[in-house]
Amino acid sequence: MIKKNKALQNHSLTSKQHTLKTHFTLSGVGLHTGHAVNMTLKPANPGFGIRFQRVDLPGQPVVKADVDYVVDTSRGTTLEHDGARVSTVEHLLAALVGLGIDNVLIELDGPEIPIMDGSSREFIDAIEREGVVEQEAHRVVYTLDQNIHFYDPVKNVDMLAVPAPEYQITTMIDFNSPVLGTQHAVLKNMGDFKKEIAPCRTFCFLHELEYLLDNNLIKGGDVSNAIVVVDKVVSEKELERLAHVFNKQKIEVKQEGILNNIQLHYSNEPARHKLLDVVGDLALIGYPINAHIFASRPGHATNVEFARKIKQYIKKNKHLSDIPQYDPNQPPIYDINHIEKSLPHKYPFLLVDKIIELSDHHVVGVKNVTFNEQFFQGHFPGNPVMPGVLQLEALAQAGGILALNNISDPENYDTYFLKIDKAKFKQKVIPGDTLILKLELLSPIRRGICEMKGQAYVGNKLATEAELVAQIVRKDKK
Repeated sequence: MIKKNKALQNHSLTSKQHTLKTHFTLSGVGLHTGHAVNMTLKPANPGFGIRFQRVDLPGQPVVKADVDYVVDTSRGTTLEHDGARVSTVEHLLAALVGLGIDNVLIELDGPEIPIMDGSSREFIDAIEREGVVEQEAHRVVYTLDQNIHFYDPVKNVDMLAVPAPEYQITTMIDFNSPVLGTQHAVLKNMGDFKKEIAPCRTFCFLHELEYLLDNNLIKGGDVSNAIVVVDKVVSEKELERLAHVFNKQKIEVKQEGILNNIQLHYSNEPARHKLLDVVGDLALIGYPINAHIFASRPGHATNVEFARKIKQYIKKNKHLSDIPQYDPNQPPIYDINHIEKSLPHKYPFLLVDKIIELSDHHVVGVKNVTFNEQFFQGHFPGNPVMPGVLQLEALAQAGGILALNNISDPENYDTYFLKIDKAKFKQKVIPGDTLILKLELLSPIRRGICEMKGQAYVGNKLATEAELVAQIVRKDKK
């Protein structure tokens, strides 16, 4: 019955939020800093989100996993806020997204997430070993309803988000390398992340590795936590140097240009790892989304800029996502005849014409405002305006339908106002307007007391809002 606003769809009731069953600790080395890090993941309350806490710093500052706090993308994605800096967050974030974890506190005694094996696999294994629990709060997932495009002409990176019923990602990489060639990877369902994407390790080219080593920028690197692509002829002297740096007896070039004897998990493992990075970096949007992401030659810098663009779009339009839109072609749930029997109000004080959506926690009604309303005879006849108190009354009557929805004989009950709070009138309502009345329970109905938040819209514009408290009373007990 309700068509969501085309700017953005809010599927807030599709599933519940999740957190960890218990806390656990992982230890490892930061890829770039070389610092040994102890990382403890802890359960968190609904709505907490994903946050990092530097317990080794004075005041133990916290930084939220949010694109607004990205300060560096040169060698991974780095966040910083309130003096807390956390680097290389993308692989852990991808694991959390892949397992549907919404709320977690990540305590660190160092500046960088441990690199582990260069993928998300060990994070996934640890989380599944300790367990995940469902929380009471609903998970809000935003479904984009228009294409969002980002293009970086300098890096020749093209990223596109297309409306889709699920979160899907397609990546393509092309480094003009005869070893890698052009590769692509696809994730059609996040349920496949664990098997298809999580084990895929980070990679770099040998010339990049040599630069990082020469500049002491990969202090925690090891040939076991990265795929090194050999894109040039390598001398025995260079191989000996690499073996010494990585504390290996011998390093060789095998398997079609891959350094040492590492076995690829998939022939397109580099493309799959780029997809993993996209999942982790787009987690910084801060909102779960439904869209098909197409990423051509992505990198951390462009992933973050794309995340920033999507977040800006959601922030700009999410206030529209909860506005119900009335389609008069659809039959109502309750017409005026049913409403007249359910509510004690009669003409001229019955102010709800239709009920178009109804659940155990919310209701949406319609009031068609015409010049024939009796109150217009005396309320600004030359400039007719619907009285604000009657708009509140219309909201309360729609709320009465919600309050009486679980009662088998609503005609034997009345509802009475106990309290009106935070009432605001945003714009005038005039003859010809269709007033859409939306009410949601603020808490479960107990002992006949019904607390509701009410909003009245004309089109996409909020006309009136208030918090209403009513009491349900049986007529023979008044």
